Amino acid sequence: MTLPPIIVTAHAAPGDMAYFDQVRRKHFPPHRNFLNAHITLFHHLPGRVFGEASSLAQEVVAQTMPFIAEVSGVRHLGGGVAFEIMSLELETLRANLFRAFGSWPGPQDRQKFKPHITVQNKVEKASADTLYDALRAGLEPRHITILGIDLWDYLGGPWGHRAFLPFPQ
Repeated sequence: MTLPPIIVTAHAAPGDMAYFDQVRRKHFPPHRNFLNAHITLFHHLPGRVFGEASSLAQEVVAQTMPFIAEVSGVRHLGGGVAFEIMSLELETLRANLFRAFGSWPGPQDRQKFKPHITVQNKVEKASADTLYDALRAGLEPRHITILGIDLWDYLGGPWGHRAFLPFPQ
């Protein structure tokens, strides 16, 4: 039996994500929108290492305090749109997890980390252009509080939540 891949996301304060959830529900193709808005840290770790990955992640999380990340801009994805996130703390968290996970991160996770919240994907370019222009024109500074990380099973579209690892208060 093959275990589903693990996805790791930053756990933001729910109230801070409400706006992004709303934009995502409005603009993400409904037949593809299985999730709330999120910030992916790792797209694919082998499912067989869940226990060890969870333990290693907990060690990193235990050394991290809650922090504020800034929504700094809008990124055009070609067939979609995302909000860009700026945060040295988020980049440090991800780098520490990357080191802890060793050889497990896949090719996508070995690329340069560009934190973002995808609110539209897999649409025609014209639709993405329209949303990109609208979001850029109305961009207001926003901050989100990162409270820990979540571990998920990738279930071929939907994700199954496995664990919330909170930062110490």
